[in-house]
Parts: sequence; structure tokens; C-alpha cells
Amino acid sequence: MSQNPPIDIFGEVLFDYFPDGSRVLGGAPFNVAWHLQAFGVAPRFVSRIGDDVNGREIVDLMTDWGMSRDAVQLDPTHPTGSVRVTIEDDEPQYDIVSDSAYDFIDENLLPEPIGRGILYHGSLALRNPIALAALQTLKSRHQGRIFIDVNLRDPWWHKQTLFSLIADANYIKLNENELTQLCPEPSDLASAMRVFSDRFGLDLLIVTRGAQGAIVYDKQQLIAVKPVMSNPVVDTVGAGDAFAAVFLLGLHQQWSIATTLERAQAFAGELVGRRGATIADREFYRSFDRQWT
Repeated sequence: MSQNPPIDIFGEVLFDYFPDGSRVLGGAPFNVAWHLQAFGVAPRFVSRIGDDVNGREIVDLMTDWGMSRDAVQLDPTHPTGSVRVTIEDDEPQYDIVSDSAYDFIDENLLPEPIGRGILYHGSLALRNPIALAALQTLKSRHQGRIFIDVNLRDPWWHKQTLFSLIADANYIKLNENELTQLCPEPSDLASAMRVFSDRFGLDLLIVTRGAQGAIVYDKQQLIAVKPVMSNPVVDTVGAGDAFAAVFLLGLHQQWSIATTLERAQAFAGELVGRRGATIADREFYRSFDRQWT
């Protein structure tokens, strides 16, 4: 277990429902927390679930995986989150159910601050003012750096709200299409990354590019990585979360940016060869641990 400051993960946990009738545990922040737990970081996951069958299943799964449930709130009124996933042109499309438990994370039930680690959050769970207020309270107590994983899911985001959050962040991860939406002025990717990073004073801007890999801007240079091999793609849902988890792991373990980028890309590339955004197979993670130590 790492002795570095802990990582706080704030946001949604839910079930993804697929066209074939299957159901998979998900939610970007939860996926990230799941992967980090498997790599021995033991993040603190701050969220809210319903007092229902799905919520109880999440509790059981977290317990079996060794995850702490101390910061997961129980909502007696609103259901555990859910998403209907469809696949169009090999890309997932999401119908995200509103008024879910994670929309009502209560600032009065937040855990106490735990030091100067990294606080990770996305943008989806902030669509409700109640959860947004909870995040702002958590941030006011937080003494470390902030990592935002941008997820632009129409109609659940507003540019000015998102920009105000980005202004507080040190690290931003988004995909190339999202960067184009938020910073349309420059015509090429490198210029857009520099303009966006400089505008918000970011330490790192991370842009994922699907089959073309990923690229990072660190205020001085652009560092790119491409997939080393082409695995058969089974399921792209959660690939970005896998990438974010290993990038957080690299920041936590103080790997070089180039090494972190390469390992994040490799892990995401393996995940898309399996069904689901989380993998309940510890050997899957141990194989990476052996390569990285």
C-alpha cells in the first residue's frame, strides 16, 4: 500500500444498461476508484446511492473489492443512478437518468479532510446544485491538487459552470472533441491545447484521442503516445476512466509524465478488450504491477 497522501474521488456510481439486457457497474468516478483500489492506492470514494436493490449490490461489490464505504451516503428517497447505453458507429451513447441519488450528495454528510492528496472529480455529478454545493464544500477543505475529468454529456453541462471549476484545477483530462467544444478558436490540436492550458493556468492538460492515443501539455512541451498494438475492441465504455485512473496513479507515485502517459495508454488499451468498465479480476491488475515495478 502506498504511503503517499490519499486520493479523494467525488462523483457518481451507477449501473450501465446495455441493449442486450446486460447491466454493468459504472460511473466514471467509481470506475477510477475501482481501478486505483486494485493498484493498492485505496482512494476515498465520496458519493451517494439509493436505499434499493442496486444500492445494496454496490455496497456488496465495494466490500468484496476492499473499498471503503465510509464516504458513500445512503439516500432514502432517490434511486441509485442508472444509464441506458447504446452503441452508434462503435461509440457509446448515453441516456443518463436524472434525479439519481448521486445528484443529491449532501454537504452536511461529507467526510473530514485527509491531507494534501489529489481530489478527482468529473463534471456529470455536478449537474444538480445540491451535489455541486457538496463539491464546493469539499474543495474548501481540500489542501492538495485537483484533477478534473471532463465529461460533456448533453444536456447535463453548462460552459460557465464548467469553466469556473476548471479555473480551480491543476490537471484536466478530456477528449479531443471536448477540447474542440471548449476551445474552438485554434484550428490545430497543439495550438488549442496551449491556448486552453494557458487560459486556465493548468499544470497538465491531458487529451485522449481514441485509436490515435493521447497527448499531454505540461506548460513547456507536448508529449504524445500512441497505442503499441491493436487489440480487438470489445467495449469502449470506461476506456477514458481506465486511462484517468493510471494517470492518477502515476501522479500519486511520482512517475515521469512520459512514463505515466505510456502506462495509462497501455492499461486503457487492454481494458477495451474486455466487457465492462470495471474488471473483477485481480490478476488483470497484477500483470500491470509486475510490468511497472
